[in-house]
Amino acid sequence: MNVMTVNDYQATIEFDSDLDLFRGEILGLNGGADFYGKNPKELRAEFKRSLAVFLETCAEKGIESKRHFSGKFNLRISPELHEKFAIAAQARGKSINALAQEALQAEFA
Repeated sequence: MNVMTVNDYQATIEFDSDLDLFRGEILGLNGGADFYGKNPKELRAEFKRSLAVFLETCAEKGIESKRHFSGKFNLRISPELHEKFAIAAQARGKSINALAQEALQAEFA
């Protein structure tokens, strides 16, 4: 998957063969915003334009533009993996939550 970043906002980029255009979808918003372009330069310009329109509309309507994340999520794993993870956490003197948080921070740092 290709990702483009503009002003700390990210969008996934795909090719739409029906339209013969690249399509971007801005991530993490409290609503949908997409854009199209023929090449990277045009795509980036449309990303900026679409983001500006989205942010302006949110401001006019008094809506928070970014999606809210609570910091909590459920993760379903196999009982075998759960056991291995719990033992690894215990061996390190940590909670499962602390070990998972460290692993996620290392992945996305």
